[in-house]
Amino acid sequence: MISKTYFKTKDYCKVKFTLKPENAETVAIAGLNGNWETLISMSKKKDGSFTAEISLPKESQHEFKYLVNETEWINEPDADSEQPNGFGSSNSVIVL
Repeated sequence: MISKTYFKTKDYCKVKFTLKPENAETVAIAGLNGNWETLISMSKKKDGSFTAEISLPKESQHEFKYLVNETEWINEPDADSEQPNGFGSSNSVIVL
């Protein structure tokens, strides 16, 4: 799930990512701001879900994917859209 919080006086949007994959020990987000090398770790909650809050520029678009247990790439089911990637699958897209 993605929730977006816009601020009238700020040039960024606070985005909260929430994901609850089965049997996950770790979840990270890759690709935000075009950076596929630096992963953003998500915090594990007591209910088994993972969350992360990130500030992203307003009026921007970002491709990303979740990396679960350092081995499985999954898309965000509630993403604004998907974009084909060079690996034969697709990336999630968030539009702000």
